[in-house]
Amino acid sequence: MTVTISRLYDSYADAQAAVRGLEAAGVPHSDISIIANNSDNWFSTDKKVDRDRDGVDDRAESAGKGAGIGAGIGGAAGLLAGLGLLAIPGLGPVVAAGWLASTALGAAAGAATGGIVGALTEAGISQEDAHVYAEGVRRGGTLVSARVPDADRARLDAILNKSAVNLRDRSAVWQKSGWKTFDPASKPYGADEVRKERQLYAGGMR
Repeated sequence: MTVTISRLYDSYADAQAAVRGLEAAGVPHSDISIIANNSDNWFSTDKKVDRDRDGVDDRAESAGKGAGIGAGIGGAAGLLAGLGLLAIPGLGPVVAAGWLASTALGAAAGAATGGIVGALTEAGISQEDAHVYAEGVRRGGTLVSARVPDADRARLDAILNKSAVNLRDRSAVWQKSGWKTFDPASKPYGADEVRKERQLYAGGMR
């Protein structure tokens, strides 16, 4: 039996480490996905992107391997080499790779709950958690999801838990300010809003 495990991270670097941990633990690239907020344009088409730190522009590397945006790819260099720019309803500009991004784009056309929430719930994530994950990306976070054998869940959960956001605590903070659920029709956060949101948790609150 296969289950989906997901975690939200405040920084792309933490999410990147989680993806690498999953890959090192033997999870196939095709079963891992990453969706990161790009409101501040950290992943720019105008400059070199070397997220896998091998000295080669990831986009050129991906093109050379026949990689496509949202195609559920990763290639021999790993999932992170396949990053591409996407627009998902309610999230605005995101940088993504893997199966969840592909599903979200497909779900966006017909899912009343929105592309990302529909994709997460279809994968087995609860409605409640799916809304928090989606809102987390909207506010500047990065979501990592993986399809894994149930027998390996505890071991792989431990890898993802490092530096992950405490979903219940974060949701409670948002609810105090009036947030209820993720709304795919809402205006995506801009760069300044994302910066302010990240500053709230820079001191270690997760």
